[in-house]
Amino acid sequence: MRVLVTGSAGFIGSALALKLLEEGHSVVGIDNHNNYYDTSLKEARLSRHINHKQYTHIKESIENRDAMADIFRSSNFDCVVNLAAQAGVRYSIENPFAYVDTNIVGFCNILEGCRHSNVGHLVYASSSSTYGLNTKQPYRVDEPVNHPLSLYAATKKSNELMAHTYSHLFGLPTTGLRFFTVYGPYDRPDMALQKFAKAIISGKTIQVFNHGNHKRDFTYIDDIVDGIINVIKRPARPNIDWDSNKPDPSSSSAPYRVYNIGNSDPVNLKDYIKELEKNLKKEAIKEYLPIQPGDVPDTFADISNLIEEFDYRPKVSVKEGMKNFSDWFLDYYKFSE
Repeated sequence: MRVLVTGSAGFIGSALALKLLEEGHSVVGIDNHNNYYDTSLKEARLSRHINHKQYTHIKESIENRDAMADIFRSSNFDCVVNLAAQAGVRYSIENPFAYVDTNIVGFCNILEGCRHSNVGHLVYASSSSTYGLNTKQPYRVDEPVNHPLSLYAATKKSNELMAHTYSHLFGLPTTGLRFFTVYGPYDRPDMALQKFAKAIISGKTIQVFNHGNHKRDFTYIDDIVDGIINVIKRPARPNIDWDSNKPDPSSSSAPYRVYNIGNSDPVNLKDYIKELEKNLKKEAIKEYLPIQPGDVPDTFADISNLIEEFDYRPKVSVKEGMKNFSDWFLDYYKFSE
């Protein structure tokens, strides 16, 4: 296949590009290399595959309408995987326009590009944050998600609605994947795991929100990438049993699907920190704080339909994943144990 991966210098995008290339596919990667966090980490991720003979890298923003139209006109993509986004729940409270520009305007440019160049399948990143005020767990994709707690979550829900429109109007197969707390080597430094690791190693205090009583469906990067690739290979199809009197939000009479992609085994934040302490061989200094605005207390993914339809089986435990992360972290940042 010839695959366009947006956000290809990002945590998930780079890992996906690498795996697609290993499988023999041709990849065009787009990333704007913005400075939301240290760009040297983006360069380090890219160094793993930027010189591959079947990889082409384009430094551009998906919100640039003319540039995106040119990219789609000049290439014949079998599939597009949109992972480019302004990430971060808390930052969306401080800088909402960045989320509208990239996550809404940029996503519209992706949809238009797919429509006008007859792309066979659009796979895009949604988020577990779309569940918002929902408390019924595990989270099921056939339940409505109408009460987001952050603008970031609202933009991800908007992506799902926009995708459905294009599936319905233009027959574009679209598949949304709601990611659940992805972690592993090369992850984002603004995420809790790297923040915790750096503070622990440096002997600084870590802030533990919700007094450490969060539960998160931590999902290792390799399991996420395997799931994405399985989904890529089978474009969304209309649900022939879809009932407009009892509409299932995760499917449609159009070629449209939404899935949770997680580990389906929530871990308490305190236990997660203990595993990190064990691997870094150092105890954290903790400051326990109330839950932050925009955060949800727990996440727990029902992945039954992904298992049934794609035989998706997460393989990496938090114990194994945390060791892999810690080994990478100590090496990359040149910390000695």
